[in-house]
Amino acid sequence: MAQTMQSPVSSGSGRTERDPTGWIIFGATMLVIVGTLDALWGLAAVLNDEVVTVGGGTGVIMWDFTVWGWIHIVIGALMILTSLGLFAMKGAARWAGVFFAALSAIFQVGVLTAFPIWASIVIALDVIVIYQLTARWNSAY
Repeated sequence: MAQTMQSPVSSGSGRTERDPTGWIIFGATMLVIVGTLDALWGLAAVLNDEVVTVGGGTGVIMWDFTVWGWIHIVIGALMILTSLGLFAMKGAARWAGVFFAALSAIFQVGVLTAFPIWASIVIALDVIVIYQLTARWNSAY
């Protein structure tokens, strides 16, 4: 039995259901922002870990700032690449975005003792990304 592909349904405004909506664009944009912040923090930690040391901070939970810097560079780059897939409306990018945002939030716990406000802000942004990619996405994609 041959299967036929259905074309995307068009609303009266000329926009199809496959076009990105405001919520998808918002989630993808937030993923770019969080990924960029992660990558920039990681780059600073790798290049000069004394620059990222805050006043009376007690340091990171385990390893050292350089290791955490590399982790954040990689996660940040993957988040930025994933956001490109979200802008292209790829379903796999949706789940990759949820995964990398969750991973980013988990890894922020490692630097929470050194930068409680920064880590809390990035965790909050990660939660926003996860919410937008799970609650505000049409289940057909």
